[in-house]
Amino acid sequence: MIVHLIDGTYELFRHFYGLRRAPTEKRTRFGAVAGVLNTVLHMVADGATHVGVATDHVIESFRNGLWHGYKTGAGVEPALLAQFEPLEEALRAMGVALWAMVDLEADDALASAAAIASRDPRVERVCIWSPDKDLAQCVRGDRIVQVDRRSKAVRDAAEVRSKFGVDPERIPDYLALVGDAADGYPGIKGIGAKGAAAMIARYSEIERFPPEVLGDQRALALLFKRLATLKTDADLLHNVDELKWRGATPEFSAICERLQMPDLVARLERTAELSKSR
Repeated sequence: MIVHLIDGTYELFRHFYGLRRAPTEKRTRFGAVAGVLNTVLHMVADGATHVGVATDHVIESFRNGLWHGYKTGAGVEPALLAQFEPLEEALRAMGVALWAMVDLEADDALASAAAIASRDPRVERVCIWSPDKDLAQCVRGDRIVQVDRRSKAVRDAAEVRSKFGVDPERIPDYLALVGDAADGYPGIKGIGAKGAAAMIARYSEIERFPPEVLGDQRALALLFKRLATLKTDADLLHNVDELKWRGATPEFSAICERLQMPDLVARLERTAELSKSR
């Protein structure tokens, strides 16, 4: 089986801002929610059988207590924030495994689910559907891969090395040195992408750097590495069978009606028929 793990937060942002390019008359209050649901249904219609979605129910985590500049929901448009809970409700009713994260982030959920799924010998491949740089640390050979929906690129371990100059396991070290503007930490001043890759190639993880390499910036680099390191031990599921899509619950139709997405009901019924015929 192939397990598909979807970054629901990224997908919601993608559809929300994508709709900005659509004609005004085609926009609806929950248009981004409809976009994400359609994306998931499209994957199931194309043959996906085991699917999980992670969202940032609260755009904060334990990392905010470690670094004052770490990302929050500040600055995110209220119209976008207002679509998280309806999306989560609709996904649950659609019968999709959902992890709405509070103390941890959606990326931690994806990393944990990937680790759990990869330990099951029945799983041929785990696909993490997100272009986020920090999720590259989860990639393992061609068994756990990262998929960028925009470019259609599938990033295995070789592709991670080609893109960043380091192995997937060293992505937290790399990000600690170069920073991650999306997550709100700057990295170590004066160290760019090539320099970071060269340092990691020479010394391996930051903990093994000779003290003089980073000097008084060593503690800061280790803090940034802690921010960049995703949790892989979140208690999300006990068996990949929990990810198998078995169809929507009776509540799904009413939710679609309330969110003004009537077309989704018919599409889901067609998808369910396709799924049964396989």
